[in-house]
Amino acid sequence: MFESGGAQRLLAIGGMLLVITGMIFGDIFAVFILHPNNALIGQAMYGAAQAVAEQDVTTILERFKTIGGLLENRGTKVDAHSHIIQFGYLAFLLALVQPYVALSQQARYRLAQLFLAGAVLLPPSVFLIYYVGLSYSPFQSIGWASIAADFGGLLVILACLGELLGLCRYAMGYASVGGQRLLCESWESKALLRGGALLLLTGFIFGAYYAATHFSQLSLKEISILTLVLENSAQQDMAAVGAAFTDYGMLMAEKAIKIATHAHVNEVGMLLLLLAFIQPFVLWSDRWKKRWVCVAIVGAAGLPVSIFLELKYGLLAGAFADISGLLLIVALLAMLFGLLRHTGYLDTKEDNRG
Repeated sequence: MFESGGAQRLLAIGGMLLVITGMIFGDIFAVFILHPNNALIGQAMYGAAQAVAEQDVTTILERFKTIGGLLENRGTKVDAHSHIIQFGYLAFLLALVQPYVALSQQARYRLAQLFLAGAVLLPPSVFLIYYVGLSYSPFQSIGWASIAADFGGLLVILACLGELLGLCRYAMGYASVGGQRLLCESWESKALLRGGALLLLTGFIFGAYYAATHFSQLSLKEISILTLVLENSAQQDMAAVGAAFTDYGMLMAEKAIKIATHAHVNEVGMLLLLLAFIQPFVLWSDRWKKRWVCVAIVGAAGLPVSIFLELKYGLLAGAFADISGLLLIVALLAMLFGLLRHTGYLDTKEDNRG
């Protein structure tokens, strides 16, 4: 069992909350920021091409400045989204290794608090970099949001170094003083392990195939299209520029979908693997535990498949991607509630003993 008030419990619950938050933020980001942002970048690039045709250097510089701002806006949101989920995965991993961290229970709990403090501080700080900028900053090139993000990263690094020290002490023969070795013997755990392993294998194969056969070709095609844009702009052939931009938009959509598919299939595969280890501490009946595991696997498998099909089926595939993501979020919320029920049960049991 999780020890009462222990690091393992805190990290497992914190990791679940981080992953759920990251997935919800990702859905909001994709709908309200990413797609409008891409459209504005396309408009700014077309405006720059028109300015080339008119030989308007000032407008060209303004358009590229706009593109740079939009790319920074998108980049900070992508970084915030990825860091939230990755910190959630890392919290799960740290929960798994707690039985092998040869430190006192209080020290492990403090390290868990330190890690989660950094994990909570860094993503919103990265999110705010675009909006805060250099306002009221004592430095010329680093704003307050960047400073806060760096501080959050430092807290995470220090916590991980502390955990590493505990693991080294365990390897040297020091005894650990708490934490449950998380075994995977139940049907739920085995199903999640198999589903996660299959998704990871699929992601690795897809990534290798895409890198070997498509990535370099798409990069060369991108350079070719942009060259055509500049040449046609210089010749003031705006019809050809518009056609080239249409091709460029389709190329960028294909590239983004392939990359997103690869990233998501690996991420959800890793998530299922980590969820397998906490199933003994999810307090639901066997029937409901199996149901939530099945929902999680269906959602995890459906998400990258739907993303991959978006280029061909458009909004229909996008709707299935949203539904799959929602299924996974619901399953995660149910498992989180089961974890909380389990910890509440343990606390009540200890209070009765006391």
